[in-house]
Amino acid sequence: MLFCWLVIIILLVGDYSAGMALVTDFVHSKDWAPALGKLSAPLGAHAVLGNHDWWEDKTAQRAGHGPTFGHKALEMAGIPVLENKAVRLEKDGGPFWIAGLGDQLALLPYKKYGRSGWQGMDDLDGTLAQIDDDAPVLLMAHEPDIFPQVPERVSLTLSGHTHGGQVRVFGYSPVVPSKYKNRFAYGHVVEEGRHLVVSGGLGCSIAPIRFGVPPEIVLLELG
Repeated sequence: MLFCWLVIIILLVGDYSAGMALVTDFVHSKDWAPALGKLSAPLGAHAVLGNHDWWEDKTAQRAGHGPTFGHKALEMAGIPVLENKAVRLEKDGGPFWIAGLGDQLALLPYKKYGRSGWQGMDDLDGTLAQIDDDAPVLLMAHEPDIFPQVPERVSLTLSGHTHGGQVRVFGYSPVVPSKYKNRFAYGHVVEEGRHLVVSGGLGCSIAPIRFGVPPEIVLLELG
C-alpha cells in the first residue's frame, strides 16, 4: 500500500487488506478503514483498490464484480474510491485532475468461476475520457504495468503493488510482481517524458521479509 501526500491531498493506491499466515492475523476492514478515515488533508483522501482488496473478497470473486467489502468500508470511512473515475480539484485557483484506475488483476483465473485467465477492472480510456479540459492529470494505478499505455496527457502516474521487490540489492530486485520486472520495480521512472513513481509501500506480500527496501510513506511536492 502506498500513501502519497501532495502537501494538500492524500492518495491511497491499494492493498488495504492485510495479513500473513503464521506471522500476523488477518486485519479486517472494520479495523483498517476507520484508521484510514482519520487521515486529513485540505483536499481530502482519495483511494483506489489493489489486487489483494479483490482477492480477499470471495463474494466479489464469485460474482465477478464489486463493490468489494474494502470499497464499501473506505467509503463508509469517508474516503471516496476512484474506480475508473476522475475528479477535478483546485488549489489556490489552479485546477488539476485525480484519476483512479480499477485494479488490473482483480479477478483470479478460477475455472470454478468460469474464468480461464486474469481479469482486470481497469478502463484507462474510459477514465481519461472523463477529463474535459487541459488541467494537469495525476493517475492512481495500483499496479505499475499500465504505465506503457498511459498517454503524455497524464502528468504523473502513482503506483504501489511491487513493494520494491521486498528484497533489493544495489538497485536490483530479484523478484518483482510485474511482467516488466525491474523496469517498474521501484522509485521514479521517466520514459519518453512521462513520469511514474512506484512506492515500496508498507508491509509484505507472500514472504514476511524486506531487505534493502524499507517501508515508506512517499511525500511528493509538485509545482
